[in-house]
Amino acid sequence: MKDIKNIFEWNMGFQASIRPFLIAGNCAAETPTQLQTTALGVKKAGAQLFRAGIWKPRTRPNSFEGLGESALPWLIEAGQLAQLPTCTEIATPQHAEAALKAGVDVLWIGARTSVNPFAVQDIADCLAGTDTPVLVKNPVNPDLELWLGAIERLYNAGLRRIGAIHRGFSIYNKTKYRNEPLWEIAIELRRRLPQMTIINDPSHIAGHSDYLQEIAQIALDMGFDGLMLESHPNPSQAWSDAKQQIRPDELQLLINSLHNRESISQNHDFTLNLEQLRAEIDEFDFQILALLAKRMEIARQIGEFKQAHNVAILQMERWNSIYKSRRREAASLRVSGEFVAEVWNAIHKESIQQQSAILAQNKDLSGILTPK
Repeated sequence: MKDIKNIFEWNMGFQASIRPFLIAGNCAAETPTQLQTTALGVKKAGAQLFRAGIWKPRTRPNSFEGLGESALPWLIEAGQLAQLPTCTEIATPQHAEAALKAGVDVLWIGARTSVNPFAVQDIADCLAGTDTPVLVKNPVNPDLELWLGAIERLYNAGLRRIGAIHRGFSIYNKTKYRNEPLWEIAIELRRRLPQMTIINDPSHIAGHSDYLQEIAQIALDMGFDGLMLESHPNPSQAWSDAKQQIRPDELQLLINSLHNRESISQNHDFTLNLEQLRAEIDEFDFQILALLAKRMEIARQIGEFKQAHNVAILQMERWNSIYKSRRREAASLRVSGEFVAEVWNAIHKESIQQQSAILAQNKDLSGILTPK
């Protein structure tokens, strides 16, 4: 998919000099006046694409699910007033057809739709041959392959103006955010599709306006191409997701507060020092790999020892001792305990797999698999 076009190659007049690339607008279309006021406000804040939800897939019934096709002309009129192209979310081929017929410029596939390959394929079939600009939000669950699969379905239908939106993931253990960022998934998507535009959606990650700025800054620090933010003239009166929306003037202040980072530096001393530090990291990484290989060799020896003495692989008392001691040691070394816990969970999981393979190899299954 090397010929997927970056958003500035979409021939829509977007300006790379305006940073960050900003998609902004209402969570949902409510009235013509609301859309027009917001469109003019976000244009002033630097938005290059105006968004509003026409169809709103909600978690629970009896919630506001959008006004549907009747609000499409309002979206177009607001975009024309502010001289901004428009975008909206679609979940079905019928949505796509109605939006394109009304004159919507860009479509996006939401998280509750990208999780369903059948739904995405139906949309891809509907758009086949049109090269309609489409942005794909990550699925609600943290599954990179599912996200990639949605992009591939659109690509296979002939679309090349495709981008991604990182809006965070739903997890069981809630944090302060509405959706956990799990930045590593978006970073891996960038590694696999380096030419594709990836937009961060602080509104849906945060779930609350208090956290929008910190998430937006992290996204820019990590090289995201732009931001999608929700705005409303009077957020407290919004018909959906009131807590995560901000007024257009607040949006302008937020954007002005952000620091744009350069992808590279032309400073010779910086480049030289950076390369030296990276060389040190490479050396440490090779040492870590060698130590992990030695540790797994010992794990295999332990597996053979346990197999010989008919002892279970998982020893919870030993594992609890390792888990606690490694976290204590991390604190004294200025390393995050949560990070160490995650690393050692991965190491422990691999050790169990290595030992399980040893026990499986040494089992005599002939009497079970072959009748005597």
